[in-house]
Amino acid sequence: MPNFENQVADLRGYLLKFARLQLRNEAWAEDAVSEVVLAALVKPQAFGNRSQLKTWLVGILKHKVVDALRRHGREISQSTIADDDTEDPLDYLGFQTDGHFVEPPADWGNPEHQASSRQFFEVLEACTKQLPAAQGRLFLMREWLELSSEEICKELGLTPTNLYVQLHRARLRLRECLELNWYGKTLQS
Repeated sequence: MPNFENQVADLRGYLLKFARLQLRNEAWAEDAVSEVVLAALVKPQAFGNRSQLKTWLVGILKHKVVDALRRHGREISQSTIADDDTEDPLDYLGFQTDGHFVEPPADWGNPEHQASSRQFFEVLEACTKQLPAAQGRLFLMREWLELSSEEICKELGLTPTNLYVQLHRARLRLRECLELNWYGKTLQS
């Protein structure tokens, strides 16, 4: 069985991908991941095997990413986030004029049971990576880093309306990806 240091080193690439996605700056991502690795190696007893090592390290990284976003907030590029401002958000709602779904949602069975599946989270992670970069970043900031909408708008200079539209589009794309790749979407006539 690999020792603790080797296990941490093996997860460095995963942590770096997550940090790059959120920070959009190679140096900041490297700094955040280095701080996580250093914290883990200095105090390995803090891990305590209460969760998976990957989960524990990502938890530390979430805090480092939030710190970096706050520290470097004015320097983050916003060019990819505002690209969709010209599109009408109503085009993505998926409803008919009478308020009914254009296409009924797929039967997802028992989501609570499915959510406990490791495979489900692997598919969810793959679907999240397929999101457009700006939407993926905003979705992870809101749902993974648990930043408030106000914090995200302030950090990235977005209007609340733009943030909500982007998050809505991300959720719709995630739903579609999960229906196709996990829940086995069936067409209903």
